[in-house]
Amino acid sequence: MKYIEATIYTSIYGIEPVTELLDSMDVTGVVIENPEDVDQLMEKKNSYDWDYVAPSVLSLRDREPNVRFYLEDSKEGYKKLEEIRIRTMMLKGQEYEGNLPAGQTLGRMYLEEVVVDDADWKDNWKEYFKAARVTERLVIKPSWEHYEPENPEDLIIEIDPGMAFGTGTHATTSLCLKLTEKYLKPGDAVLDVGCGSGILSIAAALLGAGKVLGVDIDPVAVPIALENTALNGLSDRIEIREGDLTKGLDFKGDLVLGNLMADLVMMLSDDVAGHLKEEGLFISSGILTEKKDQVVNHMESRGFEILEVLEQDEWCAIAAKMIK
Repeated sequence: MKYIEATIYTSIYGIEPVTELLDSMDVTGVVIENPEDVDQLMEKKNSYDWDYVAPSVLSLRDREPNVRFYLEDSKEGYKKLEEIRIRTMMLKGQEYEGNLPAGQTLGRMYLEEVVVDDADWKDNWKEYFKAARVTERLVIKPSWEHYEPENPEDLIIEIDPGMAFGTGTHATTSLCLKLTEKYLKPGDAVLDVGCGSGILSIAAALLGAGKVLGVDIDPVAVPIALENTALNGLSDRIEIREGDLTKGLDFKGDLVLGNLMADLVMMLSDDVAGHLKEEGLFISSGILTEKKDQVVNHMESRGFEILEVLEQDEWCAIAAKMIK
């Protein structure tokens, strides 16, 4: 299928109004290239476990700030493109009229378009996804790359997340995997809540879990998680299901995993308790450190004993035992 790839060249001050313009016209999936992001990345580099930043990333420093988006290669697509072009010119007109804060400019506000085949752009993100060790034993690698294990104990999670899901190397996922590796016992029954691309379910199976059930309310997640479990040869050990923890799920586990958000972790604590065996563990992640105490206090009030809190960058993950 062919698409119109359109790029609006602007300034660092123009990125926000341009993205707001596109959002108001129901244009989603925009790609922003901002040289300032690279500078911020390099300032934080030493606080991460990186020893390498790809030249393709560093090259963004020299690029003109721009916002890229895609439209259908059709009459309707070109009609919307012309509307966007006109509104872009109107934005630039505000600068000429002196309606911007002193010292700010929107740059060229030039719209450029080209027709591309989806095969030309839909896989471009893959160049940034490389094999990465996330725990002592677990390594996540993309399905399209060869990886030679460094140690015989290494467990390789082969993943093809698709554009809708992360690659599993974010701090929220790695923290959850570290706690899972530490607390999961061979034969444990594991429930993965909000399984996404299936990374936590796959890790649990590789670490020796008996029965693993991954559930997600997003119907897009289910086929991707199924593909990834098959890719790792684990279809017979992992069940993936579209479902809601709070509605009709009949499963009790020794371990419940949830890479969610602080508010969701608190909201689902009671439901998680109902799906845990006696003294079962709840490992939750996706929690900003600023909300750590709030989540801990809430979980303790629901009968959980906090065993451990791991922190990385601005995120934390919590291992808790159900005691009543």
